[in-house]
Amino acid sequence: MEYWNAFVGTLQGHVNYIWKSILFQVDPWYANYFWGLILISLVVWGLELAFPWRKNQKAIRKDFWLDAFYMFFNFFLFAVAIGGVYEVMGLALGKVGVTMSSIALLDASALHPALQLLIFFIVSDFVQWLTHVSLHKVPFFWRFHKVHHSVKEMGFAAHLRYHWMENILYKPLKTFAVMILFGFEPAQAFIVHFMAITIGHLNHANMKLTWGPLKYILNNPVMHLYHHAKQLPHGQTVGVNFGISLSVWDYLFGTNYIPEDSGTIELGFEDIDEFPTDFVKQSLYGFGMTPTERKKEMA
Repeated sequence: MEYWNAFVGTLQGHVNYIWKSILFQVDPWYANYFWGLILISLVVWGLELAFPWRKNQKAIRKDFWLDAFYMFFNFFLFAVAIGGVYEVMGLALGKVGVTMSSIALLDASALHPALQLLIFFIVSDFVQWLTHVSLHKVPFFWRFHKVHHSVKEMGFAAHLRYHWMENILYKPLKTFAVMILFGFEPAQAFIVHFMAITIGHLNHANMKLTWGPLKYILNNPVMHLYHHAKQLPHGQTVGVNFGISLSVWDYLFGTNYIPEDSGTIELGFEDIDEFPTDFVKQSLYGFGMTPTERKKEMA
């Protein structure tokens, strides 16, 4: 009963938070993720329209509304569903003496808040980079990650088009890694989260932005477009440019690749024509096999 109450209580708490966010009742107001996501999306979309890289791409591009639905589903609705599960897991671990503070390697509470945020940003981004690489390298994970790579025309909203199974893999790994280091999430962590949303939106935007010399540190739309390229460079079998917010990991580990910057390359993957085009079928896709995959398995 205790676990059930924790599960239900967490669900109610998440729903409550989202509703309060919609009504501008979140304190402090600048930590409002609901309207923050909308504001960032509108600003980046406006920049896309004002400075388009692919000038023949429509303002309401292919799958625009599908991607918009994914944004809110993954960022809010699925978070409500999975939040209760994480709460129950934390409760169960606590009963056997395992808490985040008990396994933390550092006491980051003594550090300056700005330094806390910087370390939090770098560590969480590196963990996400490693997870992203695994989504491409591990066949089972790749089946779900294909949802994100099914984008045929790139735009800001494609940032949050991904299968809900990725939430199950991404969030625990990132949270666990950060908690092992810190034992807690910095009080001003929302700053890092908003930065990550903004950079992610820009990376998928129809804009020719490279950040100049900072391209070796920050990910950018030109670099990330080649991550979505249908045709991989010779010698690469799983992908290139895996960076989330930071590009530095790709340059350090030799997975960077920007051969040109026309922005006209074909996006997707080998059997993209067999991939479903609606949300429900895409959600179920990873649990089955395409005709092409069956042929390969039988060969």
